[in-house]
Amino acid sequence: MRVMVLVKATEESEKGFSHTSWETEMMEAMGLFNDELRDAGILITADGLKPSSEGKRVAFDGPGRTVVDGPFTNPRALVAGFWIWEVKDMDEAVAWVKRCPNPMPGPSEIEIRPFYEMADLQR
Repeated sequence: MRVMVLVKATEESEKGFSHTSWETEMMEAMGLFNDELRDAGILITADGLKPSSEGKRVAFDGPGRTVVDGPFTNPRALVAGFWIWEVKDMDEAVAWVKRCPNPMPGPSEIEIRPFYEMADLQR
């Protein structure tokens, strides 16, 4: 089963990467964790996202389109980074996330969402 693992943004992550010693240590720890995922054959891809201040949203309303510039409100509802993993089941994904270094200097959350598979769409 494929899952997207979403690192939720925080007020701190929305400030951007500033090369503090904590950020450097976290990136090194995350690199080692990614190596473990790769060695286990789980990691498909991973990346971090720049703050929402550098992003845009396109709002749809029928045929109309409206472009909204970041930053966006409610940082905890935003995504700061992601992985795509191939795991045998949700329990395996949870076990791997529990091993992950904390991606933020304070409290943080990681969300796991399964992808729709072709079998899901053929019901």
